[in-house]
Amino acid sequence: MKTFVALILLGILIKDSTSMIHSLRYFDTSSSQVPNFPEYVVVGVVNGLEIMRCDSETRRYEPKQEWMNRVTGDDPKFWDWTTQLCVNNLQVNKGSIENIKQRFNQTEGAHIWQRMFGCDWDDETDDITGYYQYAFDGQDFISLDLSTESWVAAKSEAFATKLRWERIGQTQRHKHYVHKVCTVWLKNYVRYGEKTLKRTELPLVSLLQKSSSSPVTCHATGFYPDRAMLFWTKDGDELLEDVDPGEILPNEDGTFQTSVSLDLSSVPPEDWDRYHCVFQLSGVKEDYVTRLDRSKIRTNAKNPPTSIIAAVVVVGVVIVAAAVALFVIRRKRAQNNPRQDAQLRQNLNPVTPATNSGETSGKCTFHLCQCFIMFLMCSYFDLLQIQRHRH
Repeated sequence: MKTFVALILLGILIKDSTSMIHSLRYFDTSSSQVPNFPEYVVVGVVNGLEIMRCDSETRRYEPKQEWMNRVTGDDPKFWDWTTQLCVNNLQVNKGSIENIKQRFNQTEGAHIWQRMFGCDWDDETDDITGYYQYAFDGQDFISLDLSTESWVAAKSEAFATKLRWERIGQTQRHKHYVHKVCTVWLKNYVRYGEKTLKRTELPLVSLLQKSSSSPVTCHATGFYPDRAMLFWTKDGDELLEDVDPGEILPNEDGTFQTSVSLDLSSVPPEDWDRYHCVFQLSGVKEDYVTRLDRSKIRTNAKNPPTSIIAAVVVVGVVIVAAAVALFVIRRKRAQNNPRQDAQLRQNLNPVTPATNSGETSGKCTFHLCQCFIMFLMCSYFDLLQIQRHRH
């Protein structure tokens, strides 16, 4: 469901103005015959951060950010009435998903009914943008276009819903919610979590490549907010062909990551320096630009030889340790029972002139070390051959 996914989304100079576009989204999901998943779950999200949640198992709204506990200072009954709203929506959506299943003639099997609604607020211009979108089984079903104040049916099965909602005044009710309710609460949430929500964190940008023939991926991670763009340019112009942009995804620490790949199969190496990866972040004045430099690319092709060499060294250490242990054991045996050790040497080496145990053990250790050195040299040359083959 592209629409839903899209919405969940060196010197850098920060703007003198801290203006940002803040967003409040509610995502509620009703499911039918989906194992190990609640029948109903709703999540409130501000600027990409989950702030509150309720589902059919807990049947209660709970804060997901510490600063959300400040809401009771303005409204002591906030968690009570939002919880009641959650329980009511649970029942309403249970009926909605059954009606939609009948309309699609899909009464059996697992199905999901989703709704996303909310608003955006520009804290500099005070502009407001509203959203109301519905989806069934991962595909857009119907959405509200507030600019024309009309419902847009994405499926033929949604046309009856469009006509009924426009007839009973759903458009005006949703418009009132966006401008008079959603915006007010969004401004409150931003005030509660100002230190978190108004911060700006710059990304760590890396160039990645699986192999020498694979596309080069520009990966940016650790940035905040999620209002960001990442793209490739050639001679300063944005590229629209041979690129594969990724989605903006959340990290566990509350920051975000995204990536964009560039196919360079038809680009000669001498032209690589004409390409740049550009990162743009809301609240930041200048772009974060990374030049395409082969020496800066992190690739899997360089990692295996290093790990193999490490394995070779480990094996070598084990061989040397074994040789030393053998030497020590033989020395102790010789000291404890010199006659038995001499007899054993005579039986094993009837023709060889007798030597002392230290000399014999020393020779064994010397030969083992020789084998180890030869082993390392052979492994090293094999690795060189592998590296040449890969490049």
